[in-house]
Amino acid sequence: MYIRDFGFDTITLSGTLPGKLAAIRDAGFGQVMLSARDLTTHAGGVDDAVRAVKASGLRVTGFQVLRDFEGLSGHLHGYKVDVAKSMIEMCAALGARVLLACSSTSQHATGDLDVVAHDLRKLAMLALPHRIKVAYEGLSWGRHINEFTTAWQAVVRADMPNLGIGIDSYHVFATKTPLDALAEVDAEKIFLVQLSDFMWNEVRTPEERMATARTFRVFPGEGVHTADLADLVLRLDGMGYGGDYSFEVFNDDYQAMPMATVAARGHRSAVWLAEDVLRRAVPLPNEGRLRSLGGRESF
Repeated sequence: MYIRDFGFDTITLSGTLPGKLAAIRDAGFGQVMLSARDLTTHAGGVDDAVRAVKASGLRVTGFQVLRDFEGLSGHLHGYKVDVAKSMIEMCAALGARVLLACSSTSQHATGDLDVVAHDLRKLAMLALPHRIKVAYEGLSWGRHINEFTTAWQAVVRADMPNLGIGIDSYHVFATKTPLDALAEVDAEKIFLVQLSDFMWNEVRTPEERMATARTFRVFPGEGVHTADLADLVLRLDGMGYGGDYSFEVFNDDYQAMPMATVAARGHRSAVWLAEDVLRRAVPLPNEGRLRSLGGRESF
C-alpha cells in the first residue's frame, strides 16, 4: 500500500542510495526526501544518482539542505551564493520542486530581518527560473531565527512567490512554540512539513536540541509528543495545507538496523497518521492521494 501523502527522508537509513530507494519504495512510500550527499557521495557520481532516483519511481519531495545562507556579507555571502547555485542545479536535475534552506547558525550572520529578507529574496530569485520553491525553516538552535514564527516574518518581508516556510515538528516542540501561532501563517506558503518525535519532554539548551535532533529522533507515534504531533497535523489539515509530509528522523540506532526494518516503522507511522489522526483510508497503489496537490504552483 502506498501512503502518498507521506515521504521518507533518506537520512533515516544507512546504506547506499539504491538500497535506500528500494527500501522506501518497498515499504509503500511514493516519495522520497533527498539530501545533497545522496548525490555527491554516490559511487557512480551525481548523474548516475539522478538516474537511480528517477528509475526508482519515487517522487522527490524535496532537496536538502542549504545552511547558513542568509545574513552574511562580503566574501562569505558570495561563497554561499555559489553553494546555493550548485544545490539549485542538483535540485533541478532531480526534478525536485522544493529546496529546503535552514536558518543560519553562523556567528557571522546578522539578525536584521530586513537583511535576512533581502538574502532570502535573492535565493528565491536564483531558484525561480528552475520553477523551484524555497522552504525556509527555523532551526531550534538558529542564531537569530529559531522558530517558525520568526521565519514566517522574514518570508513575508521577502515577498517572493516561490518563497515560503518549512515546518519541522521537532523544532516546534523543542522550542515549545505555541501551535496557535500557525493561525498567523498562510497555508499556501507552507511548502514542506517534516515530522518526527523524540523521547523526552523538553530539550533545554541549543546544544541539547542539536544533539537530540541529529541522533535520537523517532517516528511520529513513537515518542512522548504524540498528542502534540497529532494536534499539529490536524491544525495544518484544518488550515487547508495541501503539501507533503516527510519523516525527518535522525536516529543513530536506526542507522544500525536493517533498512527494511526501519522503513517498516515509518510505514506504521504513516498509517497511524492517515487512519487514526486524519481518519482517512490509505489509498491503494495507483489510486489518488489523500488530497490533490494540483494547482499549488503559481509562479
